[in-house]
Amino acid sequence: MTRTVADHLLERLREWGVEYLFGYPGDGINGIIAALERADDNPKFIQARHEEMSAFEAVGYAKLSGKPAVCMATSGPGAIHLLNGLYDAKLDHVPVVAIVGQTARSAMGGNYQQEVDLLSLFKDVASEYVQMATVPAQFPNLLDRAIRIAMDERAPTAIIIPSDLQEVEYEPPAHAFKNVPSSAPGYTPPVTVAPTQEIERAAEVINAGEKVAILIGQGARSAAAEVHEVAELTGAGVAKALLGKDVLPDTLPYVTGSIGLLGTRPSWELMRDCDTLLIVGSNFPYTQFLPDFGQARAVQIDVDGKLIGMRYPTEVNLVGDAAETLRQLIPRLKKNKNRSWRKKVEKNVERWWETVEREAMVEADPINPMRLFYELNDRLPKNAILTADSGSAANWYARDLRLPSGVRGTLSGTLATMGPGVPYAIGAKFAHPDRPAIAFVGDGAMQMNGMAELITIRRYADRWQDRRLIVAVLHNNDLNQVTWELRAMGGAPKFEESQVLPEVSYAGFASMIGLEGIHVDKPDEIGPAWDRALSADGPVVLDVRCDPDIPPIPPHAEFSQIKDMTEAVLKGDPDRVGIVKKGIKTKMQELIHR
Repeated sequence: MTRTVADHLLERLREWGVEYLFGYPGDGINGIIAALERADDNPKFIQARHEEMSAFEAVGYAKLSGKPAVCMATSGPGAIHLLNGLYDAKLDHVPVVAIVGQTARSAMGGNYQQEVDLLSLFKDVASEYVQMATVPAQFPNLLDRAIRIAMDERAPTAIIIPSDLQEVEYEPPAHAFKNVPSSAPGYTPPVTVAPTQEIERAAEVINAGEKVAILIGQGARSAAAEVHEVAELTGAGVAKALLGKDVLPDTLPYVTGSIGLLGTRPSWELMRDCDTLLIVGSNFPYTQFLPDFGQARAVQIDVDGKLIGMRYPTEVNLVGDAAETLRQLIPRLKKNKNRSWRKKVEKNVERWWETVEREAMVEADPINPMRLFYELNDRLPKNAILTADSGSAANWYARDLRLPSGVRGTLSGTLATMGPGVPYAIGAKFAHPDRPAIAFVGDGAMQMNGMAELITIRRYADRWQDRRLIVAVLHNNDLNQVTWELRAMGGAPKFEESQVLPEVSYAGFASMIGLEGIHVDKPDEIGPAWDRALSADGPVVLDVRCDPDIPPIPPHAEFSQIKDMTEAVLKGDPDRVGIVKKGIKTKMQELIHR
């Protein structure tokens, strides 16, 4: 039997250890699909309901496995549909390889059906590497480079394979002039460390501090033990950017939680009062939530020199692997014997979690969304994987969930796109089929694409050793995050024509397609609903009727800011009475301790 380019492509993917292809078929990749049938579905083709979901599933898999992921689509419209997920990978620094089809070579330039200039289309999103194959001998080098560059740059790459080329007999490169050979598959990332002289300078800055704050992001994931040791030596508190929420457990008394508009009050206080700032593996962009310029001396550690020294006037910039650089730094740090700063941080953290409990118990109509998250804290499986969609679900995920050691969590941190919550969880289940996954999704994202992906969940659930995948829907018939942004940032009341969502029974839809659906419309039902979902032997949709009038007030907001929002609401917002009443009640829970 003739061995085609598509056959060789799949063989090379197997040699790279690729287990899954997240994709959707089409005639632009017919040659690859036919080769998959000949290869007994190895790598396994995971069919989403839409190419954008395939890309999101690949991003979720890569984020939560630490491995590069591959997504696949046909030419033209299929390739276009991948873009949002690939931009999510680009902005969150995730290795994803897109393999897309193209019009046959002989038809290119002839205004053929579905002919799109894919090199131009992917030029930005796959800026690190995008190439189109034209002859068989370009393989395996083309694929090898796409995978290696994706891993090295932590970025999406793309290769374009015309439909006719996929079915051509494969001819390896001749290893002669103008032909490019390729070494065996494999990539081991380098372990870099900043120069000793700069590490010594950093130690001097940190040792001079009396009130040290540490900010960590996803780049500190491999350095959790070292961050903990630095915090113990310096008496620092540790705040976390959203993508770093699972790097250190929230059960540590000095971990102040998330930072920023979706952050906690103790993180705000940590940055407000510190005199020294150490940033590890974070590119957190919102400078208004960092110390005032000139207030703190700062040191930053990041493996990527392009992202260093750009968010805060850092005095020392250490370009290197976070764990190795911290290992070199730790012996040079002096133990801070004055623990007054640490005691203050820990007191603020303790007070915060008491506030979270009281805010979650504020009366609502019918359910306070914070209570959905709060009730999970004591029930959270120690090996759970959490995903959150963009929107109000991200607010409560960031503030109200208290992650213990071992739990993983992620969301669309930089693009903050709607729709990845459910497909991320699907990708997570393929990365870790023996662990339960929980997705928190607003009803806007659920109607956008989450309901369709419930069908994908039903299709593949039997492949997972632990079949639990819980989709918790914040059902409030409102595009809630945008509604609050209109009020607080735009100074405008809710515009119902754009904000109100049609009524849908998500639990009913789940039941209709063979999943378990649980309706929750009373506060006291939340705990039992979590117990039932977590003890189930398969996927569950929690359809939770949440009150859209519970405001996601930033913990650092003062009454003057709340007053401005209230005035905007009173201009004619249809929900103004409930908003003012519940907003004051919620804010009062925080002010009780203050």
